[in-house]
Amino acid sequence: MTISLHGIGIGGGIAIGRAHLVSHTDLEVAHYEITDAEVAGEIARFDAAVRVTRKELELLWGSIPENAPTELGAFLSLHVMLLNDHTIAREPRDIITEQHCNAEWALKLQQDRLLEQFDVIEEEYLRERRTDVIQVVERVFKALAGQGGGQYVPPEDSRERILVANDLSPADMVLFKEAQFAAFLTDVGGPTSHTAILARSLNIPSVLALHNARQLIREGERLIVDGTAGVAIIDPSEAIVAEYRKRQASHAAERKRLQRLKSTAATTKDGVSIELLANIETPGDLEPVKANGAAGIGLYRSEFIFLGRDDLPDEEEQYEAYKQVVEGMKGQPVTIRTVDLGRDKMPKWADEEAQSAPNPALGLTGVRLCLAEPILFRTQLRALLRAGVHGKLKLLFPMLASLSEVSQVLFHIDQVKDSLREEGIPFSDEVQVGGMIEVPGAALTVNHLLERLDFISIGTNDLIQYTLAVDRGDDAVSHLYDPFHPAVLHLIAHVIRCADRKGVPVSVCGEMAGDARMTRLLLALGLRSFSMHPAQLLSVKQVILKSDLTCLSPLANEIERAPDADRVRELLLGVT
Repeated sequence: MTISLHGIGIGGGIAIGRAHLVSHTDLEVAHYEITDAEVAGEIARFDAAVRVTRKELELLWGSIPENAPTELGAFLSLHVMLLNDHTIAREPRDIITEQHCNAEWALKLQQDRLLEQFDVIEEEYLRERRTDVIQVVERVFKALAGQGGGQYVPPEDSRERILVANDLSPADMVLFKEAQFAAFLTDVGGPTSHTAILARSLNIPSVLALHNARQLIREGERLIVDGTAGVAIIDPSEAIVAEYRKRQASHAAERKRLQRLKSTAATTKDGVSIELLANIETPGDLEPVKANGAAGIGLYRSEFIFLGRDDLPDEEEQYEAYKQVVEGMKGQPVTIRTVDLGRDKMPKWADEEAQSAPNPALGLTGVRLCLAEPILFRTQLRALLRAGVHGKLKLLFPMLASLSEVSQVLFHIDQVKDSLREEGIPFSDEVQVGGMIEVPGAALTVNHLLERLDFISIGTNDLIQYTLAVDRGDDAVSHLYDPFHPAVLHLIAHVIRCADRKGVPVSVCGEMAGDARMTRLLLALGLRSFSMHPAQLLSVKQVILKSDLTCLSPLANEIERAPDADRVRELLLGVT
């Protein structure tokens, strides 16, 4: 019987193959009491299991294939770090001593405590790190049961197989990388989970968060995986398979055709050049930036250096990361946004008051946090200015809302330059300074901000959220998050017009920039610089090459007069 499952599509494309099930059976955790005389032996048994697990992870880490995604090493390093942390490696020993219980039960109690802490984290990326804790603990459980060290042997026809699992750890991905499966299906996971990140890096279609795929699918059963639509089809009929083979061929041809646009200038039919830049989060993201022909980095989210750790990165660590990106782009522009923490990106080292703020989106976030924490801010500025000597660096400051904040930012930059000059440390004195326009207050008063900024970038994700009072992470209201809303478009158009009048460069770096359905709309509103995820760049370029601004420009007035989002969509449907 044909069954369709819907989840989160990752990687894009279509795969057709036979299921290969990977079992991570939950170990039954027994609970029994031990005597005083048995405590030392139980602790020794626990310590031995931790050592076995550590050795397994380190061996996997050392055997990562050369052609594996760079993320694999980072994720396995995280698992080793978690295993070495006292919360996993030491605190179960205390529970054994205090409660006179077996090692398995002590480890389970400690895992439950840790997972409770992850459940209250609002930031999606960090919340999903609870999966890493589970995966590390599962390995220790297996070592306690004498099941550690087993070697996975992939099927000989793995290229024609679709791997199905409840979840996949980074260690699993190392083992499965060489097998080169056609696709992945998992019951759990989200768009920022390790499985999702690695699936994108491997460029294979995958669907996550299917909930019960592992229970419904049998070994060897035929499957279709549509990573674009987020659909998995179990036991499809021959007619369905034939249809998806056509779609598969069409998708492959489209990808191949888009790749031919890599070296093509992003120019409209009437000869207007459009700048296409890439958004990145780590230095490891440079390869897809180059592979898709980006003209530079329009947004490097530097806060990812600050997340997932117990302490602040020092100046040298930041300098090396920024330098790697600036040098790697070989003279192309690199725009690095200063740390944008708070809201959905709360670091582990944040104080209790910050973590329990009643409304973090309206609290100490973005540039407000930087100005409130001058040591953190100036340390980053020092690292950034030093990295600027290695290429064309631009500084971008998030969540600016007033001219006063711009003045304070510029004051700190001048102070940092003076200190570097006095210390004889090389730095760039020509770094451009820009501001993100992502709150309505900044958009409405942008003329004043433009007097002191070298460039601006519109962060549409937050601009939409703040303009419409919609938390896009809240399922109850996320359907109201609408980039076509006239109020949003009025603000974007106003900012672009003001920047053009003053001759200040303006770009869009939010999700709207990478959505090919929005490209003609933004062109009509006067945008000439887009920054997006590298994977979206060629699709947007294709729309630009087919667009004629002489037809689009008159549309701007009609769009701004539209009473609602539906009318905006109607207007765009009539444009070619």
